[in-house]
Amino acid sequence: MTALAPYLSAFLLEHLPRERKASPHTCDAYAHSFKLLVCFAAARLRVKPFQIELEQLDVPMVLAFLEHIESDRSNTARTRNARLAAIHSFFRFLEYRLASSLDQACRIHAIPMKKTDQPLASYLTREELVALLDAPDRSTMSGLRDRAMLHLAFAAALRVSELVTLRVDQLDQQTQASIQVMGKGRRERVLPLWKETARILKIWLAVRPKSGDPELFLNAAGHAMTRSGFEYILSKHATTAASKQPSIATKQVTPHMLRHTCAIHMLQATKDIRKVSLWLGHASLQSTEIYLRADPTAKLEALAAMAPPMLRPGHFRTPDKLLAMLSQAGQAKNYVE
Repeated sequence: MTALAPYLSAFLLEHLPRERKASPHTCDAYAHSFKLLVCFAAARLRVKPFQIELEQLDVPMVLAFLEHIESDRSNTARTRNARLAAIHSFFRFLEYRLASSLDQACRIHAIPMKKTDQPLASYLTREELVALLDAPDRSTMSGLRDRAMLHLAFAAALRVSELVTLRVDQLDQQTQASIQVMGKGRRERVLPLWKETARILKIWLAVRPKSGDPELFLNAAGHAMTRSGFEYILSKHATTAASKQPSIATKQVTPHMLRHTCAIHMLQATKDIRKVSLWLGHASLQSTEIYLRADPTAKLEALAAMAPPMLRPGHFRTPDKLLAMLSQAGQAKNYVE
């Protein structure tokens, strides 16, 4: 039997950050996936987590874990696939370091990803967006910070990880205000800012504490804003905005919805999917096509450009051969004769 802990530690602490140079977000996601797996396996085997053996993480155990996170934790198929991807990556790491695990790794790799639905991207209308951006209290420092975060998250279509890790030195306030963003897949992009967004950021920088972390947005303790912190702030202001726009209460307002909202509004304004893809930092246009499916404007324009077909009303008449065949088929044959 082979202890799991040494190999799992080497995978998370050495292989991912040093050999693969994976981002901190990837390392955190993989570590959380294995935390869930190890806790589930320990409870199922009735042992402590450090006592789990590598051979005990077999196919039935992994399948039971995937079923557990979908049924008991109410995770979606997309989340289930993300956990399985972390497990696949770990066993690819083992293939070259532990020859005895080759058969087990092949069996684990044979577990397929589950097909996922592709729902329409939900977004806020212009009236709902204005109500949300005006929700923070401008008379307090936290309100000025929240207003700047919401404006920047929408105007630059930032992922929540991009927003909370944005540093002050990545903001350029020269002739044309812009930000330099390190996006997904280490793709860097520079985004110009609207004058209104630049003005609101300037107001926040004037009251932002000088001491603390280098990130642009800080919490009450002077540390960098966290993902969960921004999710809480957004949820709080969405509840406030719902008093002005009740339709907001029917939507699940998430940080990624602000990104969807920017993409939809930009597509409606430019009618160019390539510009939207460039602004969002997508690697290919295929990732941006979801907004074409969600935006009804282009479909309405195509429908208006086409003339409706002129069809004359008529009645279907069955041919004689068909009636003859049906008549013969309906007659019971006397097999006694």
